[in-house]
Amino acid sequence: MNEKLIVSNSPHIQTSYGTSKLMGNVLIALIPAVIAATWIFGIRALILIGVSVCSAMLFEHLWCIIMKKPTTIFDLSAAITGVLLALTLPVGVPLYIPIVGSFFAIIVAKCLFGGLGNNFINPALAGRAFLLASYSLPMTTWAKPFYYKTGAVEAVTGATPLKLLKAGETLDIGYLDMFLGNMGGCIGEVCALALILGFLYLWARKIIQPHITVSYVATVALLGWFFGYNGIMTGDPLTSILTGGVLLGGIFMLTDYTTSPTTRAGNVIAGILAGCLTIFIRVKGGYPEGVCYSILFVNILAPQIDKLVIPKKYGA
Repeated sequence: MNEKLIVSNSPHIQTSYGTSKLMGNVLIALIPAVIAATWIFGIRALILIGVSVCSAMLFEHLWCIIMKKPTTIFDLSAAITGVLLALTLPVGVPLYIPIVGSFFAIIVAKCLFGGLGNNFINPALAGRAFLLASYSLPMTTWAKPFYYKTGAVEAVTGATPLKLLKAGETLDIGYLDMFLGNMGGCIGEVCALALILGFLYLWARKIIQPHITVSYVATVALLGWFFGYNGIMTGDPLTSILTGGVLLGGIFMLTDYTTSPTTRAGNVIAGILAGCLTIFIRVKGGYPEGVCYSILFVNILAPQIDKLVIPKKYGA
């Protein structure tokens, strides 16, 4: 009776999965995206991911040492944050950028709020938002796909499809190129095939439910068609979901247990809201992409969304 009974944050769900096993499955689901990033952007993409993962785990371990707590790096949550942060970066950023981003993601967005399960926003996206505000030039300088195979210096940089559409230009790539990743962008967002394989694995393993992802992608597709860059009903729904970070964010960020609603209805509402914000930022904002900020905004609203849809107790 001398030991305190400490109850963690809800929801309280009994499962045979431990945290490390669950996170391990997420890492497995990210393998296709890592392989695709390395194939499309070269070995530097893999180096970028390695630096990001190592720094994220190091910062969390150092935090545990400073706070005199048992290390938590073996639950693999810091490793996932490192991978996801790296996948949201252009391949050409200096290597100190993922280190700075990992520090902000792990220390500021996660550990200062109590660690895993207590953060109110997705750490990887928080790190990316911080980097975008701090290092806007390298964070918006994109490499063309397979540039490392050409050996030509002039082939290194190029615009993303969203940036071209925002500028009113016509895309010169087809759906197959978008699906396989033959376009500029962040290293983890360009290959839709790899991300979908990860989604199917997580769904088959019952790590995630599809409600928030499907509602988000469907909303982006519908509104991307309706609110086109050239007027009402001039958009392309497939281009809307195959370009930018829609699939990466919808599959691996929106589904985060800690920062998403706990009910199916809440997940659907969150997905629709994030989709609306994504298209609004894309069409009306000054930045061609809106996935990062829309998901962070929905993270903040997740508890309030749950309050709207959780049924009252009988007799209350």
